Amino acid sequence: MARTSHLTNLASVPLFAACSKKELQAVARASDEVDLPAGRLLCEQGSIGREAFVILEGTAEVRRNDEKVATLGPGACVGELALLDHGPRTATVVAGTDLKVLVIGAREFAAIVDEVPPIAHKLLRSLASRIRDLDTTIFG
Repeated sequence: MARTSHLTNLASVPLFAACSKKELQAVARASDEVDLPAGRLLCEQGSIGREAFVILEGTAEVRRNDEKVATLGPGACVGELALLDHGPRTATVVAGTDLKVLVIGAREFAAIVDEVPPIAHKLLRSLASRIRDLDTTIFG
């Protein structure tokens, strides 16, 4: 059974926010909890992504084109686009402190979508919402 803290952290990730407890449990069961030391590279801009990370404890620094753009903490997710398109990473993310993360692999995530079809509709709505927000930000 997935730990309550994992479900709480997954529910705070915009991609999974509309998921039911049962759906979040499926995602949590397919994830691995991993401890990473400060300074560890989680993902590198331009490299092909095969997993996403949900931060449970600690902070991570996000850089785009060698410029720091954000510091992320518990409940933040990085690499989620890799779960959907296996494309190149849009940023480099490095552990700023020791981290405890949930790692969700693309293969495991695809299996969840196959086993729990309603999750796909919720993910599509979440992505559509993100596109609308970006559209509003860029074009007003």
